[in-house]
Amino acid sequence: MTLTFGDAVAHAVNHPFWISDDGFWIWSAHATQLVIAGILTIWVLMWVAKNVATGPKNLGAEAYVTRNPIAHLFEVICVYLRDEIVRPLLGKRTDKLMPFLWSLFFFILFNNILGLIPILDLVNLFAPDAWTAHHLAPVGGTATQNLFVTGVLALFAFIFINFHGIKELGVVEYFKHMTGGVPLKWYFAPIVLVVFVIELVGVFLKPIALAIRLFANMTAGHILLATLLSFTAAGFAAGLNFFGSAGVLTISAFGAFAVYFIEILVAFLQAFIFMFLTAVFTSLLAHHEEHEHDEEHHAPAGTALPESVSGPDMEAAPAVA
Repeated sequence: MTLTFGDAVAHAVNHPFWISDDGFWIWSAHATQLVIAGILTIWVLMWVAKNVATGPKNLGAEAYVTRNPIAHLFEVICVYLRDEIVRPLLGKRTDKLMPFLWSLFFFILFNNILGLIPILDLVNLFAPDAWTAHHLAPVGGTATQNLFVTGVLALFAFIFINFHGIKELGVVEYFKHMTGGVPLKWYFAPIVLVVFVIELVGVFLKPIALAIRLFANMTAGHILLATLLSFTAAGFAAGLNFFGSAGVLTISAFGAFAVYFIEILVAFLQAFIFMFLTAVFTSLLAHHEEHEHDEEHHAPAGTALPESVSGPDMEAAPAVA
């Protein structure tokens, strides 16, 4: 299907598999991809947890050694995300909130990686004529380039962010936080109202931005890849001679090869960005004292802390030369 001369967008969109009599999609290729990614996320993380768990005490130091190199790779990723990315943001709440953030990262990552495997092309290659005639496919494609999928992921992020924000601040402080620090005096009422409305709109715009960013980045890359590969069929369809067709094939193949590696990077990057921004938005709904404590605790060695953190009577550390 990828090499078919035609609309490259048709390769990137979702394909139905089971349609009701009134045209409602009961099941689609992306739904199967989501199920596979969900099973992979649960199975892989449970397998990693088993292989990185501390062994019996009679093993001595060996009890703390990860028992599989692949599991060790996942352990490094998890530890980096927790200690270097999330802990400076969430502080004491990190260990409690990391299971959701890890799950979010790996679920999106597995969906992105599955989308780079040409499952849909193999299905269309061996599918019955009835399937290809109606563009039916039981599995394949990239579920995270479906706006409905990214919208649901953003909805979970929205619930996570605001639930823990209210839990951390309390209902009154949660809404007071939306005033942007403007004093709650009657003569500041117009400013407070404007700031509150802006902050309230931002509460809903943040998850919308998460959904659109993931959808747009995954869709654009796949359309570009399908377009480059479709040049091969276009060269033959245009009636070029052997050398002309070979030239088009070579250029498009090298271009697609390069874009494919970029897509692997994008798959990791977009999973990271979605998780990271979810952590950032959650960290914004915290007491200011916690922010100051975390900033002081995680400040790099040899850097001067601002007076608001170090205090006017504390001697600031010498700045890096």
